[in-house]
Amino acid sequence: MAGIEARPRGTGPGGPPPAAGDGGRRGRVRLRITPPSRRTSLIALVLLTVLAGGGTWAVYGSGWFRANRVTVRGEQVLTADQIERAAAVPLGGPLVSVDTGAVRRRLLAALPRIDRVDVSRSWPHTVTVTVTERVPSAVLENGPKFTEVDRDGVRFATVDRAPAGVPLVELAPDAKGAAASLRVFGTSRLLQSAIAVSGDLPDSLKGHATAIRVRSWDGITVELAGGRDVMWGSAEQGAFKASVLAALMKAEPRARHFDVSAPTAPAASGS
Repeated sequence: MAGIEARPRGTGPGGPPPAAGDGGRRGRVRLRITPPSRRTSLIALVLLTVLAGGGTWAVYGSGWFRANRVTVRGEQVLTADQIERAAAVPLGGPLVSVDTGAVRRRLLAALPRIDRVDVSRSWPHTVTVTVTERVPSAVLENGPKFTEVDRDGVRFATVDRAPAGVPLVELAPDAKGAAASLRVFGTSRLLQSAIAVSGDLPDSLKGHATAIRVRSWDGITVELAGGRDVMWGSAEQGAFKASVLAALMKAEPRARHFDVSAPTAPAASGS
């Protein structure tokens, strides 16, 4: 290995110390660096190779860092067992070899209720799956069952009973203007408009809307608990209408009917 030899300037290996009055040079040293020998470099290289090989074996070949279990977090309606089965994490092999991207793709494909999922390795033995489930913003009748739809319009689950506090979306084909709207926009687009309205409702009404009825493209009505209702109009300007409705209901707390179809000229009645 490299050696450093220090000796007083102007003296030999065994020479006398500098004389007094040497102009302040007393105690100064001169450094000479001796390059490492070839043998020392070879030993260092061998040690590094052994360490690297040992680390690789510890991660891939030993039992110290094996994937032995799966931990699930964030589940609400889904169960941890459902998520674990859909994830199909290969256990028993090296933890570093678990393809977290493939696990994530399997979960999103198998369980549409999952909105977002994060898959990570938790050393030394665990694969951690953290999910965020979709929240129903509206439900659609599907024969004797109900289809849950989130605020983005994604239909993610069919259930036997409509969840409490989630409005049912209904088309009213016999209402005036409905036939023309169906011809122009189609059933799917009209339903999508109602779902957009459910997602735009102000937070103060979350859980209080019982139904959203579509009579025409610009004839969407929101029915509220307690016999109140809101004429929403079309799904356009949803965020603006929501803020106007919240202010209107605060100003007219006894009103039964609210109209924000023209949000710059809202109205309330039936107090």
